[in-house]
Amino acid sequence: MNRPIYLDYHATTPTDPRVVEAMLPFFTEHFGNPASRNHAFGWRAAEAVERAREQVARLIGAHHREITFTGGATESNNTIIRGVARAARDRGSHVVTVSTEHPSVLETCLALREEGLTVTVLPVEPDGLLDLDRLEAALAPGTILVSVMAANNEIGVLQPLAAIAAIARRAGALVHTDASQAVGKVPFDVAAAGVDLASFTAHKMCGPKGVGAMYVRRRSLRLPPLVHGGGQERGLRSGTLNVPAIVGFGAAAEIARHEVEDEGRRVGAMRDALLEDLRERVPGLRVNGSLSARLPHNLNVSFPGVEGESLAMACDDIAVSAGAACGTATATPSRILTAIGVEPDLALASLRFGLGRWTTADEVAYAAAKVASIVSRLRQQYLEVRP
Repeated sequence: MNRPIYLDYHATTPTDPRVVEAMLPFFTEHFGNPASRNHAFGWRAAEAVERAREQVARLIGAHHREITFTGGATESNNTIIRGVARAARDRGSHVVTVSTEHPSVLETCLALREEGLTVTVLPVEPDGLLDLDRLEAALAPGTILVSVMAANNEIGVLQPLAAIAAIARRAGALVHTDASQAVGKVPFDVAAAGVDLASFTAHKMCGPKGVGAMYVRRRSLRLPPLVHGGGQERGLRSGTLNVPAIVGFGAAAEIARHEVEDEGRRVGAMRDALLEDLRERVPGLRVNGSLSARLPHNLNVSFPGVEGESLAMACDDIAVSAGAACGTATATPSRILTAIGVEPDLALASLRFGLGRWTTADEVAYAAAKVASIVSRLRQQYLEVRP
């Protein structure tokens, strides 16, 4: 067992060697620009891009013409949200989103207020799920967009997208989901989810960084471009296409389409074993977010009686994410954990475990034992210094 152990698959994933193999020829042998229409180098690149588009589309049950490649999910979220606000302005000026969204959704929505739009940010329940009655009450005739993420990047909670979409549709609103953490991790189908627009990215599903995609349902709305220029991607996203990354995205999508269910069961069993082991070893452990509506590879837990920064620093040979981000010299409780009612001190003493394609049972057992030992030691130190 090699260390450090990587258990931070929400942040990014290792690129699958099969994906790298598919990409390599497009750095050297097939290096053409897909916009070069007059020779074989451009034709070969364009063919590869379209094949990847079809592979990505098949993964989410879309038509290939509904897929636009971008530089990542953040760009996709910005393009979709700002685009809907501009294209549907004659229908209304109200946008609804959720307090636990990724910053690229939440901050983009809030920025629309400066353009005269009304934005409603709904809270979530203690389990991290959106209250559907609260959503329905928030909608109005002028609501043009409801944006709710498919799976939370910190607590792994899966929102009931189909039910959310049905409510939004009755109010005449379009539905967008940031599906970055869901696509490739759990089966995800745009028709079953009922969404009009979706954002996702390759590097969360063992593909390369720097490439993402937008799904825009045909006949839903014609989005204006966020990036102008050469008219690539049917004018929606100009700029020379990153062919190797797009090819890698397609390969990663094809692998995920065939393996996502088996991989989910395998990783979910290890996640359950990790939780069981931690519960046996660490009294008072608290699971953050719903356990039933959850990504199979996610576990977010808080450890009462532990100082958070010391906990994170002691996990020196385990790559996990602390439940707090240190943007300054002072640790700040996680916005997501605060949103579901976790007390600040407990939010600071939290860890997010993200299992993935190359996680082994031995690594999970080691991580449980190591974290339990750290928590026990830190709790003892706390008792010793307590007045």
